[in-house]
Amino acid sequence: MASSLAAAPASLDVGTLFFIAICVTALLGLFLLYAWIQERIRALAWWSVAYLIGAASGALWRFGDIIAPRLPPSTSTVLLFVAVGMIWSAARVFHGRPVRWIVMSFGAVFWLLGSFVPTFAESAASRFAASAMIVAGYTFLTALELRRERRKSLRRRWPAIFVPTLHGAIFLFPVALATLCPAADNIDCIAPGWIVVFAIEILLYVVGTAFIVLILAKDRTVLIYKTAATTDPLTGLLNRRGFFEAAGALATRNRRTMAPVSVLAFDLDHFKSINDRYGHAVGDAVLQMFAKVARETLRASDVVGRLGGEEFVALLPSTLAEAAIAAERVRAALAAASLVRNGQRVAATVSIGVSSGPPAIAVDLLITRADDALYRAKTNGRNRVETAAEDAAAAPEAGPQARTDATQRKGRRKEQGAVNNDAPESCIA
Repeated sequence: MASSLAAAPASLDVGTLFFIAICVTALLGLFLLYAWIQERIRALAWWSVAYLIGAASGALWRFGDIIAPRLPPSTSTVLLFVAVGMIWSAARVFHGRPVRWIVMSFGAVFWLLGSFVPTFAESAASRFAASAMIVAGYTFLTALELRRERRKSLRRRWPAIFVPTLHGAIFLFPVALATLCPAADNIDCIAPGWIVVFAIEILLYVVGTAFIVLILAKDRTVLIYKTAATTDPLTGLLNRRGFFEAAGALATRNRRTMAPVSVLAFDLDHFKSINDRYGHAVGDAVLQMFAKVARETLRASDVVGRLGGEEFVALLPSTLAEAAIAAERVRAALAAASLVRNGQRVAATVSIGVSSGPPAIAVDLLITRADDALYRAKTNGRNRVETAAEDAAAAPEAGPQARTDATQRKGRRKEQGAVNNDAPESCIA
């Protein structure tokens, strides 16, 4: 009996395969809908609707004569093109790109218009080739959108790129084979075998794509939580934890090229006076104004963070002279900016200390040296930039004594600021 079973030819029922594919697609669509309800990631809703439309397309194609006999025969194909177009649009939405409605609906509109052309409507080979190329085109576009994601390395992105690319290639392959067939209607010589391949591949594709989508959504959620944990909620800049993580990564990159790094230490002048005169709401607005100036003035490659209160810090991949120029731009931009509250213009200035060293130097040590320069800027009149001499040796870490000295210097600055906070002209123009 075992030998007879082994000798029996294996056969696959195409109708059963398509029925399974339709059910799995519908269930995955509902699962993605549930994931959207939980995560509220807009792209998940697009993917969910696309899967449900795709399942409806398959049901109409396979059982249209039973469930909807009055619908035109082309309805299932039009719904299929709408679904694949929505999958491409979902990838764009996921990465914050706008929906291109004309491109998304091109396949469905093309098929509807082609249905009114007799030569196209009556040629099975033409319709097969056009449908395969439309599906493949949208899947290739989806792979291209996923490849443009820059938050991950190419190694981590390859499954999201490979799966739609393979899907599109499988749909295009029989089109190439059809051109080699001698039959009058080329599609007749390859369709029976490829229908089985399509059924299996579609099942694998919808499952694999849903799995990739859920991984992307999970990574997005993790990124949101990580960003929240490393971002100052008031200013939108990095908080202390986020700054030192990003600064460590920047310093590591610079060690490969032996390029110097520089630190800018910022402290808003007479900030206590602004809080006392106008209230903490205005003080918060001033902090936000400085954060906006820093973001717009410094480069995207620079790391900027808020250490606490009115104290900010930035790490730049640059020399001391270049960092001093950048610091002066920030100082001038903040001096020119202002807020209007209750008919009065509230201005603010900033004192900046600059230090620089080789990429192997500890960031803590650079901050300590920049803080020394910042203390001189406060002593010499505020609203100015002071630089530290470039004589620090590379050190693996700043050490507890350096941090203690920096804390003591900050305390002296606070005491001096409390004495000099009686200068209203510094914050009112």
